[in-house]
Amino acid sequence: DPELRETIDKLLPEDDLRAFRGVYLDVAKDLKSKQEKTPDPDDPVQQLDFEFVLFDSALIDYDYIMKLIARFTGQPPRKQKISREQLIGLLAGNAKFLDEREDMVEYINTLTEGKGLDEQAIREGYERFKAEKNARELAVIAEKHGLSPDALQGFIDSILSRRVFDPDALTELLRPLGLGWKVRAQKELELMDDLTPLLRKQAEGQEISGLEVYAQ
Repeated sequence: DPELRETIDKLLPEDDLRAFRGVYLDVAKDLKSKQEKTPDPDDPVQQLDFEFVLFDSALIDYDYIMKLIARFTGQPPRKQKISREQLIGLLAGNAKFLDEREDMVEYINTLTEGKGLDEQAIREGYERFKAEKNARELAVIAEKHGLSPDALQGFIDSILSRRVFDPDALTELLRPLGLGWKVRAQKELELMDDLTPLLRKQAEGQEISGLEVYAQ
């Protein structure tokens, strides 16, 4: 009904609805993370079932977002059909991009209106942006734990290629540090605490068998 739609738009403009979706998804993501880390079934948070589908849309997928970003860079700054804020709002209000939203927003903020990048250039630029960001994050983790960045990257690549976490490979990774077993066990926990979010993000939604032990 067009009249009903017009009434709803007046009561809750699209920009306000996107903002509400973004806040909802942020809170839901934090609580969902707590669900995964808290094994206690009596915890009230465990009883919650977050309706991510409510804020999802089959029409707004990765390809659609790449097209919109290309359109954003192709328009003259003073003749915008879609703004940077609208792009970011679209990401904030859609559950599909919950895990990747931060990277996408950071990438969008590096782009300039009027630069005229086509969709292929946008896709390649985004993949390059993610790879460079992942390399920086990995280098920080490697330095923090006294590991070789190349060795740590090899450890991560092995996990992602098989989608299986191998505890023996973790032991081998830390062997050059010459730690006693108690210290090494603690070091393993500390390292995996830093690595697990990076692994889950790079797995892009695919399950990594054996990694669940570090979710608690």
